Amino acid sequence: MATYLVTGAAGFIGRSIAAALLARGERVRGIDSFIAGKHANLVGLEAMDFIEGDLTDPATCARACEGVEIVFHEAALASVPRSVADPAATNLHCVTATLNLLVAARAAGVRRVVYAGSSSAYGDTPTLPKHEDMLPNPISPYAVAKLAGEHYMRAFTRVYGLETVVLRYFNVFGPYQDPTSHYSGVLAIFCRKMLAGEQPTIYGDGEQSRDFTYIDNVVHANLLAAAAPAEKVSGQMVNAATGSRITLNETFRILRELTGYTGEPAYAPARAGDIRDSLADIRLAGELLGYRPIVDFREGLRRTVEWYRQGE
Repeated sequence: MATYLVTGAAGFIGRSIAAALLARGERVRGIDSFIAGKHANLVGLEAMDFIEGDLTDPATCARACEGVEIVFHEAALASVPRSVADPAATNLHCVTATLNLLVAARAAGVRRVVYAGSSSAYGDTPTLPKHEDMLPNPISPYAVAKLAGEHYMRAFTRVYGLETVVLRYFNVFGPYQDPTSHYSGVLAIFCRKMLAGEQPTIYGDGEQSRDFTYIDNVVHANLLAAAAPAEKVSGQMVNAATGSRITLNETFRILRELTGYTGEPAYAPARAGDIRDSLADIRLAGELLGYRPIVDFREGLRRTVEWYRQGE
């Protein structure tokens, strides 16, 4: 039986991938430093071999990769505002950590690394939808750091023969996303505030749009990327999203209906590093991985609100 390593296993996406693997009966190892992850997210994952450690330490990476066949690399400081405030920390925990992991994976004989890329790599170019052949144009330190990780993935495929697959995530949301931080995803923050009867804040005019992607779609894409034939996917980068977009104002209106919130949003100036519109072309993911979204936005939002409601 293969052993899977999930980095960032106490985080939102890592936790969700680990849970799906365990539900399938797989042998799973997780690692997290708890800089962003939460101990509470490990509840229900007791069958996972867990390491508390930091990927910025090469020895920890070597220990984590020992005996592993496939790595899902989800660990990162995944926040544009945080990267603007502290670009050096973002570089350390995204770029240095990724390189350390790749070096350790190669040394340990890992077969494949599936990497959590970011749609922020496309930047704020007006062309929609975003397709994989577009030149990257990152406008935040976080986007630069995630793009650097993509380049390292491809380099390790070309130079060392390590199988790598990059999935560029678009605005992932769902259960286990932390709603308590200024750096959290907008939907997590909105859900928490509106369920509590508190006014949410929209940065900008609210007409900016996002290809919000429910977590089950991203987990599905990762499992497909791990299983796809190497000749089709090794060294490739594909979008992981829904191929549709919605404005923040319209999202607020749907959330108001789902949460029972009766107020209006507050509006504040747009934040540095935020892009205006986001929409993925997901045809290549369909061709290479057999991917298509399995949960649409409104249903994903309903499930998310119910999860946060139960946690009140």
